[in-house]
Amino acid sequence: MTRAPQLRPLGAALGTEVLGIDLAKPLDADTFAGIAAVFAEHPVLVFRDQSLGAPELAAFGRRFGTPRPHALTKYRHIDCPEVSWLTNVEETGQIDWYGVKRATAWHTDSTFEDALPLLAMLHAKEVPSEKGGTMFADMRAAWDALPDARKQLLSGLTGLHGRTSGPAGERLYGDDKGATDKKYEEVKWPAVTRHPVSGRSILFVNPMHTHGFVGMKREEAWPLIDELAAHATQERFVYYHRWRVGDVLIWDERATMHRGAGDYRPDERRIMLRTIVYPN
Repeated sequence: MTRAPQLRPLGAALGTEVLGIDLAKPLDADTFAGIAAVFAEHPVLVFRDQSLGAPELAAFGRRFGTPRPHALTKYRHIDCPEVSWLTNVEETGQIDWYGVKRATAWHTDSTFEDALPLLAMLHAKEVPSEKGGTMFADMRAAWDALPDARKQLLSGLTGLHGRTSGPAGERLYGDDKGATDKKYEEVKWPAVTRHPVSGRSILFVNPMHTHGFVGMKREEAWPLIDELAAHATQERFVYYHRWRVGDVLIWDERATMHRGAGDYRPDERRIMLRTIVYPN
């Protein structure tokens, strides 16, 4: 039996609050089945007023699949490596400038890996006094709204993905990529995919990691990638999440792109726990 949770819409495009659930307590099978069913249709879920440590966040992730350590070694949680810090503060208390700019261009996480994640989670511990939000774009709705000629072109294309080698990745990071514990090779993913639960078509091109298409020259591919990013991130497809301390937000990595808004004063602390979950 599935127990449907109570929901409250937060944004016109995306963003749904799940009410009345304490993630610090074990979730029974029916309650979790209800959350999973809702998540298939609502790819950005928010649980307010939570207080989880890294092990509890990882445990919630394990209900969906297998949490994996983040590529950036510097930010891994020392006691729970499958959880990392999303922070603008160094251990010394100084501003971490890589942490400030990290993930502020539109992207889908880890499309440069040889397996694609299901979802990611962020848990807000400290947030700026104003702004400092995270933005999400609905890549299902973006696909639906494309002209038929673009759909026809993309249906035959395979994207080439690297760590920060797409047009937005090069603009944001340049040579400052951040240390990883392995070298990432180019991987290929279809430019359009289907959601495994809902069956909806999804535009699967992101300007951080997608740097080309099989059989297409770069001077043709990069303008197409930028065009698709501009299309997908129109206001009608986007939800801006205004963080509160205690928020746990989970998003579907297949159905969305996201970015840190990068709109807060960087001398204000912004500290979150993060985990990314892969299929079992």
